[in-house]
Amino acid sequence: MAERRIAHLDMDAFYASVELLRYPELKGEPVVIGGRSSHKPVELPDGSHQFSRLRDYVGRGVVTTSTYAARQLGIFSAMGIMKVAKLAPDAYILPTDFDSYRHYSRLFKQAVASIAPRIENRGIDEIYIDFSEIEEDTLSLASRIKAAVREATGLSCSIGVAPNKLLAKICSDLEKPDGLTILSMGDVPARIWPLPVKKVNGIGPKATEKLAGLGINTVGELAAADPDLLQTHFGRKYAAWLANASQGIDDREISTSSEPKGISRETTFERDLHAKQDRDRLSTIFTELCTRLADDLDRKGYVTKTVGIKIRYTDFRIATRDVTLPVPTASADAIRRAAGECLKRVPLDEKFRLLGVRANTLSKASEQVEDSGLMQGDLFID
Repeated sequence: MAERRIAHLDMDAFYASVELLRYPELKGEPVVIGGRSSHKPVELPDGSHQFSRLRDYVGRGVVTTSTYAARQLGIFSAMGIMKVAKLAPDAYILPTDFDSYRHYSRLFKQAVASIAPRIENRGIDEIYIDFSEIEEDTLSLASRIKAAVREATGLSCSIGVAPNKLLAKICSDLEKPDGLTILSMGDVPARIWPLPVKKVNGIGPKATEKLAGLGINTVGELAAADPDLLQTHFGRKYAAWLANASQGIDDREISTSSEPKGISRETTFERDLHAKQDRDRLSTIFTELCTRLADDLDRKGYVTKTVGIKIRYTDFRIATRDVTLPVPTASADAIRRAAGECLKRVPLDEKFRLLGVRANTLSKASEQVEDSGLMQGDLFID
C-alpha cells in the first residue's frame, strides 16, 4: 500500500498579514492586532495613515495575533495588551477586522480546492489536504498550491507534507514563514526526534513541564522512554498516545464532512489564572472566545442550540457544563450570556490553565424561522 501524503497548510501570521496588505507601510514593523475599533488608523489628506502605538493603549484587551517582528520582541497571542505595551511601547496596534479575515480565508481555500479538493477545514487560517490520490510529484503539487494561494490572496503560507496529520502539522511549522517541508517516516529520527516535545500538537505546557521533570525534553527522548514510566505519570491512554506520537504514528483520516457536530474555541494561558485574582483578564479572554465562536458559526452558516464551556485545572482535571437555548442563535451576546451561565455551575476556587467555549446541536441558519417571537433576554433553559 502506498504511503499516504497528507499536507497541513497554515497561513503565515494570517490576521496580521491581511492587515499588512491594507497598510503596506507597516511591513517589517512590530504590529499587534487586538483591542477596540477606536484604534483604527486615521487616513490623512495625503493618503497616508496615522497609526496608534501601544504606549497609547488603555484597556483590558488581549493580543489576537502579532506580526513576526512583534513576536521577536516577545509579543504573542492571548497576552494582555497593557503588558505587551511595557515590552514594546512603540509597536503599532490595529483592531481586528473579522470580515476581511473571512474574505481572505474563503479566497485561499477556494484556490487550494481548485487543485486538491480533499480538504479538512481546521479553522479560518489552516487546513489539511489529502494528496494521496493525486498523480503529481509532491514538491511540484505543494509548490503549485503555494503559488495559487499567493496569486489569489497576495499572502504567503507554509506547507508541511508527511504520511499523516500529526507529522504534517509539525512540518508546516519548521520553516515558517513561506515554508515547504516534505517528510517521510524514515526522516522521523533525523528531523523530528531532535525537536522539543512541545512541538508535537497535543503536548501542552503542563505535559511539557511534567516530561521535563522526568528528564524528557526532546521527541527522541520521549521515543526512548520506558512505557511503564509514562503510564505511571500520565495514565494508560495518554501514555500510549505519547509513545505513538513520538514515533510519528497517527492513523487519523482526513475529514471532508461539511456538517460539523460542534464548533469550539479554546485557549491555554501562558500562566495559570484564578477567577478572582485575574478576573478582568479572564473576562476579556472569555468574551473574545465567545465572539470568535459566534464569528465561526456565522462564517460557516450555522446556529447553535447548545452552548457549553470547558475548563482544565492545573492538575489536568477537566470540568464541562452546557445549557440548552429555547431558540438557535449565532449571536455573540447570546453565546456570552449562555456560557456565563455555565461558568456559574463550575468550581472556580482553583487556578486553571485552559478555557474553552463550544457550540453543539448545530443547524443551518438558513433553515431557521427569522422571527422566533422570543426576546434575547429569555435565552436560558437548563
